[in-house]
Amino acid sequence: MIVTTTPTVEGKSIKEYRGVVFGEVITGVNFVKDFAAGLTNFFGGRSNSYEGELIEARQTALRELENRAMKVGANAVVGVDIDYEVLGQGNMLMVTASGTAVVCE
Repeated sequence: MIVTTTPTVEGKSIKEYRGVVFGEVITGVNFVKDFAAGLTNFFGGRSNSYEGELIEARQTALRELENRAMKVGANAVVGVDIDYEVLGQGNMLMVTASGTAVVCE
């Protein structure tokens, strides 16, 4: 499965459009990670616990996007966009990946 942010796949032509597909993930940040991030915020530096959570959520959303594209018979997803949103009191993260499922030659 080819997944790209560009509107086309270089060296291939799009034969068929199968529609817009999404991959959504909503994840919670637990108390321990929240506490560790608070210490990082106080003392400075990068929050490895939050960064790890963000990376995992993004990868899961992209896998979900690919699975939904395969279900509609696509072999590529073009024009992929990834959005992040904080939900609730700031301890929930929503990651959405969207794009157009296509069949390339």
